[in-house]
Amino acid sequence: MPTYDYVCQKCGHEFDQYQSIKDDPLKKCPKCKKQGLKRKIGGGAGLLFKGSGFYITDYRSEGYKKDAKSESGSSVTTKAEPAPASKTESKPAAKTGKK
Repeated sequence: MPTYDYVCQKCGHEFDQYQSIKDDPLKKCPKCKKQGLKRKIGGGAGLLFKGSGFYITDYRSEGYKKDAKSESGSSVTTKAEPAPASKTESKPAAKTGKK
């Protein structure tokens, strides 16, 4: 469940409230007891994984898992292919006429 930030427009009291996403926003200020709360727009927090067992490879596609398994199972190493030649051609240096 997320934590929401609230501010009272009547007395200026600010606080955080731990609520379900399905719950309606609060309207009554806990300090002044008046109707005037506004839910503040927050940046939120990033997704946090707590505990062990969360790895980037846990959510890979089946095709990726099969390819990775076949690569790790082979004992033969392959050489990297040379980089393709550039499409721009180099021009020969201009002759200066000096001898």
